[in-house]
Amino acid sequence: MAAGGGTKAILAAFFANLGLAIAKFVAFAFTGASSMLAEAIHSVADTSNQALLLLGGRLARRDATEQHPFGYGRERYFWSFVVALVLFAIGSLYALYEGVEKIRHPHEISSPAWAFAVLSVGIVLEGLSMRTAVIESNRVRGSASWVRFVRRSRTPELPVVLLEDLGALLGLVLALGALAIAVVFDAPVWDGIGTLSIGVLLGLIAVVLALEMRSLLLGEGATRADTDRIRQAIESTEGVAGLIHLRTQHIGPEELLVAARVSFDPAYNTADLVAAINRVEHNTRAAVPIARPMYVEPDIESDL
Repeated sequence: MAAGGGTKAILAAFFANLGLAIAKFVAFAFTGASSMLAEAIHSVADTSNQALLLLGGRLARRDATEQHPFGYGRERYFWSFVVALVLFAIGSLYALYEGVEKIRHPHEISSPAWAFAVLSVGIVLEGLSMRTAVIESNRVRGSASWVRFVRRSRTPELPVVLLEDLGALLGLVLALGALAIAVVFDAPVWDGIGTLSIGVLLGLIAVVLALEMRSLLLGEGATRADTDRIRQAIESTEGVAGLIHLRTQHIGPEELLVAARVSFDPAYNTADLVAAINRVEHNTRAAVPIARPMYVEPDIESDL
C-alpha cells in the first residue's frame, strides 16, 4: 500500500479497536449491559475491518498477469467494500437485534462503574485514533471539505477509517449517555435504546461506505484537477494541434488509465508523429505521475 493509503491510520485504528474490544467484553461480563455488548461487537467488527484494509493493500501490490493485465489495484476498492458489508452485517444488524430485545425485556445493570470506565477510556483511545486519521487525511485532502474528501477521494482506506472512527466515537458517546440515564433514573430500557441507536448509526455509516466503494469499483475518472492538468499537458505539447477526446479511469488509487485522441501537425511524417506521441505521454506523466498506462490515438479533428 502506498504511503497515501493511510497505513499509519489503519494500524492506529486496528490496535485501538483490538484493545477496546477486549475491554468492552470484560465490562459486559461484569455489567450485563447490552450497549456494552453492542460496543464490543462493534470494536470486533472494526478490528477485522482494519485487517481487511491491510489485506487489500497487500493484494493490490501483486504484479499484473495475463488475466489481469492492468494489475490488482482495485483490490483496495473491493476490500473496502467488504468492510462496509462487515460493518453492516456484524455491527449494525447485531446492535439492532440486541437493542430491540433489551427494549422488550429490560434488566438491571450491575457494576455500572466498569462500563463507565471502559467507555471513558474508549472515547480517549478512539479520539487519538481519529486524530491520526485526520492528520493522514490532511496530507492529501488539500482544500476540499471533509464531505467532499470522503465522496471524491480515490484512496479508499482513509475515508473508511475516518468514518469508522467517527462512528466509534459517536457510538461510545451514545452508549455512555444511555447507560448514564439507565443508572441515574433506574430505567434499564435506556440501555436497549442506546444499543438500538448504535445499530442505526452503524447502518448509516455502512450504507455511505458501500455507496462510495461501489462507485470506485465501477470505475471513477480522474479528479477535475488532474483532468485539467492532463488536458493542459497534452495541448501544450509541441506538435499538438488540438485535443479531440479524453477519457480517464482509475484502475487503482495510484494508477490512472488515460486514453486520448489527439490532432497533430498535419505536416508530420510517421517518425515525427511517433516522437510527438512520446512527448505527449512524457508531459502528461510529468504533470500527473499516476497517469499510467496511457494510450494516444492520432486523428484529424475535422473528421469527427
